[in-house]
Amino acid sequence: MKSLKLIVVAAKYALRNRTRSILTIVGVATGMFLFTTIETMQDSLKSATSITANDTTLIVFRENRFCPSTSELPEYYENEIKKIDGVTDVIPVKILVNNCGTSLDVVVFRGIPSSKVGALSKKMEFLHGSLVKWLEREDGALVGVNLAQRRRLHVGDSFDAAGVTVTVAGIIRSSESSQDENIAYVHLPFLQQSSRAGLGAVTQFMVKVEDSSILDSVARQIDLRFKTEPEPTTTSPEKAFFASTAKELIELISFSRWVGVASVFAVIGLIANTILIAVRGKISENAVLQTLGYSRGAIAWLVIAEAVILSTVGGVVGVSSATVFLHMQSITIGNEGLAIAFIPSHSVWLAGFFLSWALGVVAGAYPAWQASSHSIVENLRAS
Repeated sequence: MKSLKLIVVAAKYALRNRTRSILTIVGVATGMFLFTTIETMQDSLKSATSITANDTTLIVFRENRFCPSTSELPEYYENEIKKIDGVTDVIPVKILVNNCGTSLDVVVFRGIPSSKVGALSKKMEFLHGSLVKWLEREDGALVGVNLAQRRRLHVGDSFDAAGVTVTVAGIIRSSESSQDENIAYVHLPFLQQSSRAGLGAVTQFMVKVEDSSILDSVARQIDLRFKTEPEPTTTSPEKAFFASTAKELIELISFSRWVGVASVFAVIGLIANTILIAVRGKISENAVLQTLGYSRGAIAWLVIAEAVILSTVGGVVGVSSATVFLHMQSITIGNEGLAIAFIPSHSVWLAGFFLSWALGVVAGAYPAWQASSHSIVENLRAS
């Protein structure tokens, strides 16, 4: 109960100096906005490239590929891959992108056979439209929710990219892969003809295996089978493939972590400076409080509580603003057909809220020690 009363007093102190408190909250919110955005980038990249025990998908692509347009494999490879022990399913995929380099507005078309869409639809949630509409239209596209938000697309709309015009038959969300929320699935024959690659040529194969423990062995067998063919292959787990494709993104986003660290230190300095100024302006008040029976520990707790209140409010505003901003903007960075959307996860939210609280404690520690280290007589003399 006593601690609660001290928090109320600390809140009144913060409200009494509204201009200073608002400016501090805005500064903290700005720092936490930047921190949340950068952590979201790190988290999104990690989830797209970190292999887990549940991953059972291999990507087979043309050897020495550096962009989807440079990878062409015969579609009949599908039947040969199916013969390998441990393979449960093979999906030929034609990929077409509007920009193979690093871009903030990448559009990725994935052409798949209509007979294979059933396997993919198990991990799809249709927000609008349906699979039936997609099957009915030769130019139909199942558009990921992030791509739809970024391009402001609705069911029935037509849009074009990379010289291909499609009609939105459904807007989907994926329960397994964030990649599916940033691309458009179209019919394989339609994309083969629209891209002028011709029927019978695909970019890669998605291979499902029985268990994640045999990923490497199956990959070796596939590459060995096509080693002497005119179009040799390189096979790797899906997320390892994404990691090798996203080297530029990984380097860019890894560097951004230092910006996030700098924003954290900036927040600590801002809060500490604000509270130090407040402490120096309340020397006589602290002397009066001590005269009334407040212990030095209570004085220190008042100072820390004020710092925590300012940092927590600023943190909530900053993290919430970053979350709303990233959801509304649907920011996506793409490279060589890999598209990563920056959508904050629950772990990032919790980390941001906890960090803002912890920063208040750290920033308020020295001012609290300074406020509680002087006796009543010293405080009265200083005033």
